Amino acid sequence: MSTEPEPTEDAENAEPGMPGTAEQSGEPDLAAPSAEAEGSAGQTAGGAGHAAESESGAGAALAAEGGDAGSADQTAEGESGDDAGVPAAAAAAGGEDESASQLSEAEAELAAQRLERERIERRKAERAAPIASGAKLSGKAADLLAAVRAVESGEKPVATAFSESAPAPRRPAPEPVRRPQPAPAAAAPAPDAVEAVRRVLTDCGAPDGIAAQAAAALGEGADAVLQADPWLLLRVGGVRPEQADGFARALLGAECGPDDERRGRALTGWLLEQAALAGHTALELPALTAALAQRGVPDADAAVQSAVAEGEALVFQDALDPTAPAPEAAEEGEEPAERPVRILVGLERYALAEESLADGLARLINSVPKEDGSAEAWERAAASAQDSTAELVRAAAGHGLVLHTGGEASLAEPAALLRTAAALGLRAWAATHSPTGRDRFAGLWAPGGAAPGGPGSGSVPGGGRTSGTAPDAESGAASVATVAGLLSGAEGPGRDADGALDLDLLVVLDAPQLDVETGALLVESLPDGARLVLAGDPGVLWSAGPGRVFADLLAARICPRIASRRPDLGPLGELVSGIGIGELNQVEAPGKEVVIVPVRDAGEAVHRTVQLVADSVPRAIGVPAEQTQVITPGHGGAAGTRTLNAALKERLNPGPGRFGGFDPGDRIAYSPAPGRTTPGTVVKADADGLHLSCAGAPVVVPKDQVEQSVRHGWALTAHQAVGNRWPAVVVVLPGDAAQSLSRPWVYTAFGRADRHLSVVHGADQALPRAVAEVQAKPRTTRLPTLLSTQLPATG
Repeated sequence: MSTEPEPTEDAENAEPGMPGTAEQSGEPDLAAPSAEAEGSAGQTAGGAGHAAESESGAGAALAAEGGDAGSADQTAEGESGDDAGVPAAAAAAGGEDESASQLSEAEAELAAQRLERERIERRKAERAAPIASGAKLSGKAADLLAAVRAVESGEKPVATAFSESAPAPRRPAPEPVRRPQPAPAAAAPAPDAVEAVRRVLTDCGAPDGIAAQAAAALGEGADAVLQADPWLLLRVGGVRPEQADGFARALLGAECGPDDERRGRALTGWLLEQAALAGHTALELPALTAALAQRGVPDADAAVQSAVAEGEALVFQDALDPTAPAPEAAEEGEEPAERPVRILVGLERYALAEESLADGLARLINSVPKEDGSAEAWERAAASAQDSTAELVRAAAGHGLVLHTGGEASLAEPAALLRTAAALGLRAWAATHSPTGRDRFAGLWAPGGAAPGGPGSGSVPGGGRTSGTAPDAESGAASVATVAGLLSGAEGPGRDADGALDLDLLVVLDAPQLDVETGALLVESLPDGARLVLAGDPGVLWSAGPGRVFADLLAARICPRIASRRPDLGPLGELVSGIGIGELNQVEAPGKEVVIVPVRDAGEAVHRTVQLVADSVPRAIGVPAEQTQVITPGHGGAAGTRTLNAALKERLNPGPGRFGGFDPGDRIAYSPAPGRTTPGTVVKADADGLHLSCAGAPVVVPKDQVEQSVRHGWALTAHQAVGNRWPAVVVVLPGDAAQSLSRPWVYTAFGRADRHLSVVHGADQALPRAVAEVQAKPRTTRLPTLLSTQLPATG
């Protein structure tokens, strides 16, 4: 039985064995899986999720130039408050003795210890006050959490939220309520404020449709702010420099010029934001000044200095080789030798996150893991395991941070570690990037659990465990959460009296998807003595948000790294494993696990894709259309997600789309926050909004948020699909995707299939060339440098 409609004339005449060939009998060639297309690093990069529909030209340009982030000036912010009390305490202690200078060395040591104990007691007392969201954090972590939530809620723009000195008083988070909840709505600006901004915009010929966004982004008095600095319009999402320049010319008239200091300052911030969308946490100074010059800024250095002086950007220096020894002292009369450094410019929010993440990781590595279970018990558990599973158990027994790498089959190893830890009395939890990943892993965690996608991978209720209790070793379901749910308190073990997560061991799966901000919040939420295992496949696409936490940690060599030796089996496993090392191999697929469908143009690609999903795959493979996922490089283009979703909706669920283009039964991709995409279906629509079912959980999206957070989901990009798997996947590679193909994108897209992969191939030789030669675009981060200054490499 064929999985594909009759082949085209070109397919019949193609040379056997070439990528994208099909047999003359009408059956697609199952032995030559060569077609593939690359996802857009720019289009989903930066965590725009479904909302960022295009690649962002400026972000893509900056991705090639490199950048960096972080702020050395921000690193010690969290402890400044605590240390401020030390001099006062010292003075008080000094007053008790008539002469401090008369103290013996032993007495001085005792006095110092007494002061340290007093300082610790003060810090404990300060931490006793309730904190919001159940997150009783302090220092940088509290500042970061409060600022991130302020920005996400729309209460404050990025520029002001991250300059706040302290979060508001908080209370512990209540138990999550298990009923449909509306999606969190951003705090809307006052109607009068929106109307005032609208008048300013319309007077200058700007579209009034962005008035609400501008009012929210610029805060109180946004109309006056715009009149004083029209280039601040660049803080509104989607506004480009040429549009801001036009608005400024209409507002300022003859006073408007390319050398305006306000323009240079605004463009500096905008370029740094675009760099973050491309994955950088900052930019090297030469790259930033070159980009400013391309935008017509006559004095790029002065523009950067102005942005730094106004607190809109940070400058810091990093040694090019932090592990190199310091230069030897110069001879008398010679200038001292200087260590080579790079000058970086970044935004405060990412600098704060990266510094906090480095501090938290150093704390975990330097703290002694809790002695839950004797060393003999851990060793017995390791001895009863096999190969790399035993190595993982031994590493977790004695280290606060462990890295674990491997493909889909390797998930059995962290599952075994969790069972071992629970049996030894540890409160062990796992966290995944997506709800579907959580559900799949739950079947592995439980003793006797099925393989991913099998009968044991059922739906998992998200958390709700009473704080302080260990997970039930007989049921893994309640011990698996999503990272977002764990941090928000909607899932997971809850928080202890100090505000830390109430657990002893946390295994984070899909670790390559951690960006610096999420990673910082997660690490700072762990208590001293906890064990953290970051597990993931290093070959997949990096995080949608800025940073590359997992890759940086693997390169830093500061903790044990366990590489799984469990291969992904079958034709799909063989194909994907080869791609991971740069080889696009032909594989034997007797069960039609891999099918190549050659096409000549984008129109034919769309036609064949619809046939595969609606007819061929259900008929020949036995996978229904609702369990088949289409993956394509981008949202735009003749074979992008928009075109494919429109064609698939017309075939699979036609309807008028009365509620924002959606009908009950539509497959959707819901993005509650940038960089997070959850597949689901439309249930209904009413006055409350659009009712969705996402991974078995009901979600209500208010009407005014549907356009920004929901799109049709029969077709996704690879960035949206990462962290999920489906029984069948159709990867569409149109000819215009050649420039965006890379090995990580191909590896990610092909690796989403459990049972069957169809490749609609029109990219010709661009596919094998991308697999062999095109690596991921580099991202510049400060995390390796920060870690190297605190922790020695272990080799």
